[in-house]
Amino acid sequence: MNDQSQPFRTSLLEENDGPGHNPTNNPTMGEIIASRFSRRGFLKGSLAVSAIAATVSPMALMLADDARAEEKSAFVFEEVEAGIDQKHHVASGYDADVLLRWGDALFPDSPEFDPKNQSPEAQAKQFGYNNDYVGFIPIDGSSEHGLLVVNHEYTNEHLMFPGIVKVVEGKIEVAPADQKRVDIEMAAHGGTIVEIKKVDGKWQVVKDGKLNRRITANTEMQLTGPVAGHDRVKTNADPSGTKVFGTMNNCAGGVTPWGTYVMSEENFNGYFSGELPKDSKEAENYKRLGIPETAYEWGKFHDRFDLAKEPNEANRFGWIVEVDVNDPASVPKKRTTMGRFKHEGAESIVAKGGQVVFYLGDDSRFDYVYKFVTSGKFSPDDRAANMDLLNDGTLYVAKFDAEGGVEWLPIVHGSGPLNAENGFASQADVLIETRRAGDLLGATKMDRPEDIQPNSVNGKVYVMLTNNTKRKDDQIDAANPRAKNAFGHIIEITEDGGDFAATKGKWEILLKCGDPSVADVGASFSTDTTKNGWFGMPDNCAVDADGRLWVATDGNSPKETGRTDGIWAVDIAGPARTTSKLFFRVPVGAEMCGPLMLPDMATMMVAVQHPGDGGEDWEGFGRPSYYEDLSTRWPDFRDDMPVRPSVVAITKKGGGKIGV
Repeated sequence: MNDQSQPFRTSLLEENDGPGHNPTNNPTMGEIIASRFSRRGFLKGSLAVSAIAATVSPMALMLADDARAEEKSAFVFEEVEAGIDQKHHVASGYDADVLLRWGDALFPDSPEFDPKNQSPEAQAKQFGYNNDYVGFIPIDGSSEHGLLVVNHEYTNEHLMFPGIVKVVEGKIEVAPADQKRVDIEMAAHGGTIVEIKKVDGKWQVVKDGKLNRRITANTEMQLTGPVAGHDRVKTNADPSGTKVFGTMNNCAGGVTPWGTYVMSEENFNGYFSGELPKDSKEAENYKRLGIPETAYEWGKFHDRFDLAKEPNEANRFGWIVEVDVNDPASVPKKRTTMGRFKHEGAESIVAKGGQVVFYLGDDSRFDYVYKFVTSGKFSPDDRAANMDLLNDGTLYVAKFDAEGGVEWLPIVHGSGPLNAENGFASQADVLIETRRAGDLLGATKMDRPEDIQPNSVNGKVYVMLTNNTKRKDDQIDAANPRAKNAFGHIIEITEDGGDFAATKGKWEILLKCGDPSVADVGASFSTDTTKNGWFGMPDNCAVDADGRLWVATDGNSPKETGRTDGIWAVDIAGPARTTSKLFFRVPVGAEMCGPLMLPDMATMMVAVQHPGDGGEDWEGFGRPSYYEDLSTRWPDFRDDMPVRPSVVAITKKGGGKIGV
């Protein structure tokens, strides 16, 4: 590093496989899975290849294969060939049309995108950067007209801005930011709400939609719930402790049953710089969250991101944000009742008793799986009655055992160790330090919990665990069975009595990911899964109206897998269970986000994030990729345009349900 430039950082906001911050001796999921294998020897459901070989005869395997072949998969499409190139690819018989690109106009007065003359004012009226979660809220119940809601997770300066990169000894160095560049980045974060409509079989953006809105890192928001007004969230700019500006690093999210948009603040720690005052009581709190792990230079120009000047500001991030999409002037609300950690996703479902249940992942190595159950009940015919349901409820953290049981432990002040003796004077303290509360309760340390999707058709819950290469041999357990887990796995939970609000349930491993042809990997895809069908690093997922599971990945690359990220269809029932097929893949350097299946199953929306990132690991390019020298120019493929993160609409040629 010198005074003119800084080494390029593989984003802390993306990788998450860096230093862990869980100091406890709580059992890891790997230890629990190992114990379960040891005690039972044979697990019903999906099994590691090595476990099958050790316990089942070759003849039994042949008979099982024959039975599986006779069972029809829930998915009917011609599989895409896995690989790496500059374009996106979708299954034969489908169209994959780019609907929205970074910089696209969202309003009648939005300026045209000019990558060489960007401004914060222009970006605030254009589609933001690095689209992640994609949701849809129908207008008048239609699957062909509605509001698209999209999170904008973070920015990649080296891909966004011209003239700021130099390559030194084969590595990228990025010039220090000025305030204009920082302000553009802040405007590119947040989220987009935009009206879309299907016309003659193709989706279009409605630029004059009355509900269109951009949310940025500067949008005024309100803290609600137990933390609102607490001393630990008061700042010089907001002595009330209730008024926050902005949201950032919004990864996965959700749409509530009453039609609001939920944004999850994930790796907010990377936006803070500076040092806390020596007498600050927040030191241990921030250490547990990795604050600061400076990935951005915002603190140079905005005091609220400098811990020395505003030591409480970081406590105002790491929450779930709810947005009323029916009112573009409404103030988004940070729902502190749902806990503070690195939120990944907020998918919800109505329980048998009418409460609404949200499943929440904390996307860091050795952190936890949560769920939130509202105290009030959902009123399907009274939207106004639902608007503050998220202000009152119980947050739980998961504890998995080696016998295949899961217990949801309430994170409630006064419950067990969550008391004044351990530094929790109130529920506000418990929620501000949700991770530490989970530590004390003995929650199970997981391999990066990401998206968690309840399935209303079969009553189960699917947990995406992306990877954890830092898990050691003595840290494996029943629910995290592999040391140096490079490829991740998927857990399936069945709540007691089929009630999503239950405090106990059962679990098993649906899939251990990775290349099944490499015995040491221990992947557990069915033998009907082709060389194109296996995947690693499950991240986002979706369950469609028929109850089928679609999985998006983050981290497949030339080095690890010889393929890009994509969307895989995974059978979860019958003899075809654990068969996986590749449906869509992204261009080189990109991460696959979304996916979203619309209610009529005739459209799947997917988000392609940071295309063109990397480049040195792909033999087709062989050097770092940046604005002036890109490994791909997707989606425009024009010399005067950089790569542009985009939302893609997938439809079947001639119409009809996808994958049927």
